[in-house]
Order: sequence, then structure tokens, then C-alpha cells
Amino acid sequence: MRSEQAAVTRPDAASSLGPRLRAIRLRRGLGLRELARRLDLSPSAISRYENGKMHPSIRTLCAFASEFHVTVDEMLFDRKGVEPGLVLQRADESPAIRLDSGVGWKRLMVWADEEMELIETTYDPGGSSSPDDALVRHGRREFVHVLSGTLHAVVGSEELTLRPGDSLTLPPSTPHRLSNDGDVTARAIWVVRGRRCVQPSHTSA
Repeated sequence: MRSEQAAVTRPDAASSLGPRLRAIRLRRGLGLRELARRLDLSPSAISRYENGKMHPSIRTLCAFASEFHVTVDEMLFDRKGVEPGLVLQRADESPAIRLDSGVGWKRLMVWADEEMELIETTYDPGGSSSPDDALVRHGRREFVHVLSGTLHAVVGSEELTLRPGDSLTLPPSTPHRLSNDGDVTARAIWVVRGRRCVQPSHTSA
């Protein structure tokens, strides 16, 4: 079974995530053991997610979203009453997720757009998007622009150093890993197209 990197969300998102996961599962008519089998997780892990005793990693959230045919936003945040239009989102109101792996995500868009997502990420020194021995692959097109600090990118068999002002485009299903090997926090802006997740897979680095 996959190893977990726990995620910590803002209190409002964290408190509602478990009940929302359970409600979606029940609407899909899935038993806990059947969902665990499909996601290659233990039934006890899913039970802890639904009871709010543990928060899934972004990788696992994407697996849930793929199985449920929803966006990650639909699982994390309440979007009722928010429609596309002229809407102001203050800096301290941006939904955010913090990973134990040293990576922070802050969603910069007010409503959930199924075609595009705009995210600000921070990588603490030593932080990474996936374990050292794995590259992440998914079905979304991504563009990253580094604002500050330095990121080390492994893209397929290539290794790149991204500095402030550098940009990188990742086609769908490109295996990759980003990490901060320096001693200063790195910040980047991500534009993601095709936000409905496909089942993530992993390739040895």
C-alpha cells in the first residue's frame, strides 16, 4: 500500500473534509472496504480520514477525487453561492493546505474552475513534492513560475535548477519531482489545466 505524507489544512477545511468524504462515498454507493480496495488503502485509514482523525496527502486526495469524479476543491472547500464573475479574494481568505513534506499550497482563485487552477506554492528548505525515490505522474498540464528561492526539478531523466524568473511547462503524464535543496524558502506560482485528477502513478527516480 502507498505510504502517506499527511496534509494539514486550514481549520475550516480540515473540520469539514472528513464528513464531506463520507457523504460523497455514500452518495456513490461505495462501502468502506470496497473504496479501500480501489484506492489501495486500508479500511482503517479511510475510516480515520472520514472521522477527521487523520488528513490525507495531496496524492491521496487526488486519488479520492479521481474515484469520486469530483475536483479536489469540491472535497476540500464549500463553493456554495460562489459564481464566476468579479469577486475579490483577500490574501488572508485564500484556502490553503500545508503538507508535512514541507510544501504549502494556497489557491488563488475564488471559485472552482474545472479547466484551470491558479496556486501559490512554498517549499521549505528540504521540502519536496514527493519522496526521494519517486516521480509523480498525473493527467494535468502544468506551468510553474519561480518567484523566489531555488527549486530542483527532476523531469523524466532530466534534472533542472529553477531560479527566480524561470518558468517550466509540464505536459500531461510527465513524471516529475520538485524539491528545495537550498536553505531559503522557495515560492512559485502554478497554473494547472485539466483539474479533474486521474489516478496518480509513481515512477522510480
